[in-house]
Amino acid sequence: MSRPPPPSGRPGSGGSPFHHGSHRHLLAAGRTSAPLGRVDALVVPTARRSAALRHVAGLARALAVPLVALCSRWANAEAAARAADAAGAALLAIDVPEARSMALPALATTDLLADTKFERRTDVSAKRNLGLLIARMVGWRRIVFLDDDITVADRGDLLRAARLLDVYDGVGLSIGGFPDNSVVCHAHRRTGGYQETFIGGGALAVDPVRTTSFFPDIYNDDWFYLLDDKRLRRVAVTGRAFQAPYDPFAHPDRARAEELGDVLAEGVYSLLDVGGTVRQADRAFWVGFLGRRRRFIDDVTRRVERCPDTPERHRMTLSLKAAYGRLQFITPDLCADYLHAWLADRTRWRRFARRLPTPVRLEQALTLAGLESREIVVRRMGAGGHGYHKLYQSSSYLGVRDEWTTSGSLGHS
Repeated sequence: MSRPPPPSGRPGSGGSPFHHGSHRHLLAAGRTSAPLGRVDALVVPTARRSAALRHVAGLARALAVPLVALCSRWANAEAAARAADAAGAALLAIDVPEARSMALPALATTDLLADTKFERRTDVSAKRNLGLLIARMVGWRRIVFLDDDITVADRGDLLRAARLLDVYDGVGLSIGGFPDNSVVCHAHRRTGGYQETFIGGGALAVDPVRTTSFFPDIYNDDWFYLLDDKRLRRVAVTGRAFQAPYDPFAHPDRARAEELGDVLAEGVYSLLDVGGTVRQADRAFWVGFLGRRRRFIDDVTRRVERCPDTPERHRMTLSLKAAYGRLQFITPDLCADYLHAWLADRTRWRRFARRLPTPVRLEQALTLAGLESREIVVRRMGAGGHGYHKLYQSSSYLGVRDEWTTSGSLGHS
């Protein structure tokens, strides 16, 4: 394909001629009155202090399922245990090491960006992949990924999403509250542009046994998780979650870090919007798309310059300049090479996942994940659900064996 598809802006609503403001028509709509299902675990990649886990710990307690807290930076397993203890929730908390210290497969997409300005500095993808592997090995079929700044008002929405996994490969909650977009798309919206949100890893139900996709180490990793080799997998949206507010323009580095992942994901999904496939995103396609991306950022920047002179306008301008500067280093060859590497990684990950034993006890799952030397906390509800007992905390977890059920589940006795 030598030319990018036309944008799909909504007439009369600030649609940009250089940008697709929505991809939501790609999603099936799960019925809000759908029957309730069963959730096996809530998986939270967390980097904030333990107070950020209070809400999700309460959800885990209400659903009688374990909270799997994958901790790094300001989060740690012991603090997660205190949050779970206060809520009376079952818990598996792990201080997650660097990705190369875990038994995750080497990925060509990661190697392609290593030691370049595009190398990602966060570990959220590695934590999500670790959550997939642990869940797959212990036999959990219905897990929900939740970010630690997401609120779910109706826990029934999680149960409905889990039930829809009977039909779909992934079910996301519609994210309300503060919009969950890239920095450039936030600026587009703030200046009158038509910009919707999509589903993603912030609130996403998946079956890690049936589905063998993975999260590449790049911004918009969840958009790539939802794809197969050609197009979007069977994916639906139901219910509602709420994103806590944040300042997307607080530092220009955020826009720099997002730009490559935003270009790749928006480019691929613009093809899907018009019935194309991932494999049509060849070098010729990226020549056209990158030109359109430059015009899009120019367009948004001009609109920002017409806004009242405020501190936010100044921050938006700096962020857009940072994104545009990073865009100058993104070439058609890099984009085509990344997708080629990603397709190879899909095969590599699928073969790796299918070799893992399932179901196994937690002890074996953690060993196979390469976590022997990490701080790990396991807690479960006491008999009859009365009281909450700390069962295990150690850098060695041989004692876990007798505390888990034969299916590997954690929760009420």
